Amino acid sequence: MFKAEDEFLSKLLSLVESNEIQLPDFQRGWVWEDNRIKALLASLTLGYPVGAIMLLESGGDFHFKCKNVEGTNNAGIEPSIMILDGQQRLTSTYQAMRCKNPVDTRNDQKDPLKRFYYLDIQKALNTTTDRVEAIIAVDKDKQIKENFDRDIKLDLSTEELEFKNKMIPFNKLSDPREINEWRNRYQEYYHFDSEIVKEYQRLDDMVIQKLLNYKIPIIRVLKETPKEAVCQVFENVNQGGVPLTVFELLTATFAADDFDLKAHWEAAKKQFDEKPTLKNLDNTSFLIAMTLLVAYRKGGTISCKKKDVLNLKFSEYKENEADLINGFIRMYDFLVDLKIYDNEDIPYGTQLIPLSVICTILENDLYNSAVKDKLKKWYWCGVFGELYGSANETRYALDVPQVLEWIKNNNAELPKTVQDCNFSAMRLIGLQTKNAAAYKGVMALIMQSGAKDWINDTEMSVTNYIADRADIHHIFPQRYCISCNYNKKLWNSVINKTPIFFATNRFIGGDAPSEYIRRIVENKGIEKEKVLNAISTHYINTELLIEDKFDEFIIDRAIKILDLIDDATGKKITDRKSDAVVEFFGKELVAKSEK
Repeated sequence: MFKAEDEFLSKLLSLVESNEIQLPDFQRGWVWEDNRIKALLASLTLGYPVGAIMLLESGGDFHFKCKNVEGTNNAGIEPSIMILDGQQRLTSTYQAMRCKNPVDTRNDQKDPLKRFYYLDIQKALNTTTDRVEAIIAVDKDKQIKENFDRDIKLDLSTEELEFKNKMIPFNKLSDPREINEWRNRYQEYYHFDSEIVKEYQRLDDMVIQKLLNYKIPIIRVLKETPKEAVCQVFENVNQGGVPLTVFELLTATFAADDFDLKAHWEAAKKQFDEKPTLKNLDNTSFLIAMTLLVAYRKGGTISCKKKDVLNLKFSEYKENEADLINGFIRMYDFLVDLKIYDNEDIPYGTQLIPLSVICTILENDLYNSAVKDKLKKWYWCGVFGELYGSANETRYALDVPQVLEWIKNNNAELPKTVQDCNFSAMRLIGLQTKNAAAYKGVMALIMQSGAKDWINDTEMSVTNYIADRADIHHIFPQRYCISCNYNKKLWNSVINKTPIFFATNRFIGGDAPSEYIRRIVENKGIEKEKVLNAISTHYINTELLIEDKFDEFIIDRAIKILDLIDDATGKKITDRKSDAVVEFFGKELVAKSEK
């Protein structure tokens, strides 16, 4: 897939100048600092290695849109080679050593500059001087100014001034003909003085010939290399820059067919940003979903690994784009129905990929209650089975056809995600923070049954949930639990948490439940029965709460949460009576009707 060789720097610069070497469109431009360019030129004049350049042959099984290297003329030709790695080294070298225009660079404070670079002959010949000090940068007028640009410290604006100051322009140093002509005029300026001739000959031996014969190691990626390998190679060599994604690579591929993938994605993203649960959707996830959708509609084997995404054709994308966008919008409605209102409350962002494809294919059948019930069961099995944390591509590819077949055919085999779901009662203790998918799932299930805010007494909707800054808070407040020396694994677990509005949580404070209920009734003027009814919508036994019976409350609510998970997944939690449960909770976690 590749071969290594050495190539003359001068030849590479000629290929850049003739546009035979170009940049694939996914390469992003950025400008090297002035000091970094000086250091590069110093290394070249000393014959030091500056690293290998990685080039990609054109004409493979992909066709990228390309762009010229900065500083070259637009000849409108197709390149024979593209730069994969070494863009900045090759661009900076070309601009400094071949281009006749000033180099676009910047200072260490990132302010833009335009510079020409010169080699100071006398400093270059002084072996005690650091070579970088012999690299002289002047402004676009070929001058160095000081005193707020009022005084000219060095003027190289004419060739005679270059000769007078013994400064060789770097943009002649890669072409033997140009540098020889400059040398002849330089020596003529000094009337072919023997000392000047000897001095120049020393410079030619020490520096100029090194530059003219400088070779750079080239790694040539052959055109037979598949796209996914090119993508992986670029990621491996470009870790110091901006990582290449499949989206960037496909953007360059589609651009060759005059399809602006980036513009299409930005238009779709604008629609998604209006939906709170879709705000963090990224372009790579959208492309994976597109790959699944295209594969399903084509029939045959479904796969969505990187190579499959990279093999998407722009015509397939264009044909399915509107459908998939509408599928994502329908998925938003589905998530709202599950009481998942904000992107931070999504248990698994990865599960949205197959879900969006399923919603796309179902179209309006999604709003059929029987269809929706099955889809919900699959969704909650993924959440409470905690099955979307890794190795997702394989699960995506299985879920899409299996869930759709299960929805259409009551006799179909259960989807693997439903089969694999297994929630343990002891897992409740491990759900301590909102980072866990199952933790977020429990909160959504609590809200599904019409959970109300305890003071506002309104059911949490997609509108007020975000507007009133609802979040997850302790039922027995943290400060109270610490003062009572309760087991933190219990009071900080999902069992003792529920969603309420920010203002309500502030009012509750750190008091015992009996106390904050009393204050709500007295200070807010709300009937006690109404307050308790609102609290009970969160699967809370209010009799235990008003008597501050923490241990009994924990047992009761753990059972209710397990019942919710049972119902949502359609799968019984089998360890409610296990030794581990009895040892930790002090009793079995089963409802009275099952004892």
